[in-house]
Amino acid sequence: MLMPNWMDPEYLLNWLGDWALWGTAAVVFIECGLLFPILPGDSLLFAVGLFIAHGTIDVPLWLACVILTVAAFLGNVSGYYIGRALGTTLFRNPNARFLKPKYIEQTHEFFERYGPRALVMARFVPIVRTFITIVAGAGKMDPKKFFLWTGIGAVLWATGITLLGHALGQVKFIHDHLESALILLVLISLIPMVVEYVLAKRRNKAASADPAAAPTGPKHAATNHRNH
Repeated sequence: MLMPNWMDPEYLLNWLGDWALWGTAAVVFIECGLLFPILPGDSLLFAVGLFIAHGTIDVPLWLACVILTVAAFLGNVSGYYIGRALGTTLFRNPNARFLKPKYIEQTHEFFERYGPRALVMARFVPIVRTFITIVAGAGKMDPKKFFLWTGIGAVLWATGITLLGHALGQVKFIHDHLESALILLVLISLIPMVVEYVLAKRRNKAASADPAAAPTGPKHAATNHRNH
């Protein structure tokens, strides 16, 4: 593939061998909860479904879906409690490689726009899905409400994409062009991030033209989300 090995789902699953499912669960957990957003979560889930369809990963499909969904849920719970404990203090260096203040600002705006539903929608938006739990925790969102919505998101994302990969893995064309299919999936998974980037640029441009609408910075993330 035309990407680093650690972003290539086919390479990763082959490298993990018999531990492919558990390795994928670890990646999903880290991406969803441990502040490391640049991981191939979407494409790995899809690839696991493909590999199960091909027999390369020899586990029942239902078991894979349960394990990956639990990993996604626990990852978000971890991120939520990191947010409750540390707030947004980790996001103060604008030159940081991953923990940039703008990520918290963009994620906060996403939360403000969609309310608790953002926990479901953010699952399908790279980077935002990593940091939205931090924002929810920092804003002291009601735990019961958080667990409900993040659980729904975990099922729709982890189970949904794995099932999609399994279904398409049984299509002969996909079976015969696996590498091309995975490259296409990676590109598709980046579309929400590109769209969100473009929209953020437009919002920043509009805010610059109207100072009264300009954001006041990362402190927004401390907004209490109990009432969402």
